[in-house]
Amino acid sequence: MPFASKIVKQLDYSRFSSDHPIVIDNGGSYFRIGWAGERDPRVFFRSFIQRPRHKITGETVTVVGDHDPALMKLFDCTRSGPRSAFDVNVVYQFEIMEYILDYGFDRLGADQSQINHPVLITECPCNPVQSRSKMAELLFETYGAPSIAFGVDAAFSYKYNEQLGVCSNDGLAICAGFGTSHVIPFVSGEPVYEACCRTNIGGYHVTDYLKQLLSLKYPHHMSQLTWEKVEELKMEHCIITPEYASEVRLFQKGDKKAEEKKRCWQIPWTPPPAEEVPSEEEIARKAAMKEKQIQRMKEMAEAKRVNRINDLENELKELEMLLRELGLAREDEIPLLLANTVYTSKQDVDSAFAKAMQSLRKAKGEPVESVEKTDLSADKYNLVNVPDEMLTPDQIRQKRKQLAFKNMSDGRQLKKQKQFEEELEREKQKKLEEEKRLENPQQYLEELRAKHRDLTEKLQQRKSKTNGGNHNTSGGVGRGERLNPMQRERMRLLASAAFDRGKGEDTFGAKDEDWQLYKLMSRDNDDDEDDDDQQEEDEAELARLTSRLQEIDPTFFNLEPEAPSFRPVTKEDFQIILGVERFRCPEILFNPNLIGIEQAGLDEMVGISLRRLPSITESLKGRMSSSILLTGGSSLFPGLTERLETGIRMIQPCGMPIKIFKASDPVLDAWRGASAYAAGMQFLDHTFSRMDYYEKGEDWLRNYQLRYTI
Repeated sequence: MPFASKIVKQLDYSRFSSDHPIVIDNGGSYFRIGWAGERDPRVFFRSFIQRPRHKITGETVTVVGDHDPALMKLFDCTRSGPRSAFDVNVVYQFEIMEYILDYGFDRLGADQSQINHPVLITECPCNPVQSRSKMAELLFETYGAPSIAFGVDAAFSYKYNEQLGVCSNDGLAICAGFGTSHVIPFVSGEPVYEACCRTNIGGYHVTDYLKQLLSLKYPHHMSQLTWEKVEELKMEHCIITPEYASEVRLFQKGDKKAEEKKRCWQIPWTPPPAEEVPSEEEIARKAAMKEKQIQRMKEMAEAKRVNRINDLENELKELEMLLRELGLAREDEIPLLLANTVYTSKQDVDSAFAKAMQSLRKAKGEPVESVEKTDLSADKYNLVNVPDEMLTPDQIRQKRKQLAFKNMSDGRQLKKQKQFEEELEREKQKKLEEEKRLENPQQYLEELRAKHRDLTEKLQQRKSKTNGGNHNTSGGVGRGERLNPMQRERMRLLASAAFDRGKGEDTFGAKDEDWQLYKLMSRDNDDDEDDDDQQEEDEAELARLTSRLQEIDPTFFNLEPEAPSFRPVTKEDFQIILGVERFRCPEILFNPNLIGIEQAGLDEMVGISLRRLPSITESLKGRMSSSILLTGGSSLFPGLTERLETGIRMIQPCGMPIKIFKASDPVLDAWRGASAYAAGMQFLDHTFSRMDYYEKGEDWLRNYQLRYTI
């Protein structure tokens, strides 16, 4: 993060006396607390809370500020984001504010329920009396503070830098904070709140705008673009340019100067393991291992084949012995011989013997003759030709099954015969084409190209005809474009018939001429089916010609869409490039309308504040414009001073002196100024006690205003 928190618990709380003030800089971004008279705060942390749930126990806890990321991994923070006590720059969630004060006093070392020390706490300029009274009630009622004082952080920063000699007694304080930006004029060392100016633009909006731009630019890295990381990128790389429009034009051109101004953030990534090129020895070793595996598989296959042959030979011997016994046995002895086998008749044994003989020839690699089943058909389909009058009901059911099986068997035989004949025809055609190619290769190649070209044009014409020659300029395909002319004519006939018959009673079909419409539609459907079959044949022939041309013609290229190529992931894929975002995001401090906020920028606010002064002379105006102090966390952008001076000079009279100074420490000067103020001897005279609060109430707080010159 840009500013590291300091949350170590202090152990010297009891060494300070009860009249030693505690100084609190209650900012919208950071909460700082420490002892008056010291240079730096003892404790500071982010001013928000979270209520995550523990991943193991499920217990909901309250986490104040920013903690170690390793510790936060134990909690589920998806359902509870950071919650602030501020609305813009005014405290309105005092329940959250109480959590923050509890944690701050605990880290400071307070070991009692009561804070018996005067408290000086900062607030925004022109803070509403309701917020001030609620804060006073919280400090008096909950923490038992004896007295408190409210002061403006920008005023403390200006007075602190005045003591250092940076700015003069009369001047302007420009505070670019976290949620808002203020311009406060100082006359004779005191702020004039009636003339101050505020814009609801600050560091929060710059960070949020940068996060939005980077999330849109790199949507696949949104998990890496956390709020803390984007804020760190903002503090490291964002700048304010003297001329915003010229910088934008420079990046639009994309020349070398624009490339030099870009910044890169490398996201941590692990490169994929590179594939090492195997050496010749490794290749030879793998080839030898592969050869060994192939040889072993061959041996296993050979052993399996030998075992299969032995089993089949043994089975054939047993079947042959069984057939010999059945041939010598009488008809009534056959069932006794087959009782201990799986066969029910002599025909089953003959069929098993034929199958085993065919399997044995196939295992030995001998040519296998087709087994004619006509011999068995008489026994297998013995009821097919028997009339139904001569059969029992069971035999009739069996006859129907035999008829179904016989039809399927005949169909398979016919299909096999047809496929065999087609294969023979293809082989014959291929042999003729090869002979023709060998006789005159050039003529054969030209004829193939001509056929390929004619078929391609034919298919394109048919496709154009099917679409009707119309093209939808909108990019979609309408109903009329999917129909050919014949189909559109058929739809027209149907529509006209429905229109004519829809006027009264539906009498369509009563006349003979009505049925001519169905005949016409049926004929069109037959034509469509014939066209579809022809198109399928043409596409198959085109694919065959394309394959043949790719084989014999190395110059032939089939223009088909190639599969998308995927490149490996590289380091550049995990880089966040900040180009125009570097100066576009801080530009909202001068042009809030870039994010839709119609308010004045920092340079315009200076002119507005000077015009609001009740009585201002030219000499006072010159003294104030020559002592302008920049403070606040958002004033750390490089180039802010130069850009602000250019903008103020454009709206002020010519010749007016303009000097802009940056605070010695824009982040901590507010707390340091408050610490120095609280360490003064007369500080307790400018506070109001708990008794005053109980006696005078909220109306007295309305008129309370701290004097900074003591």
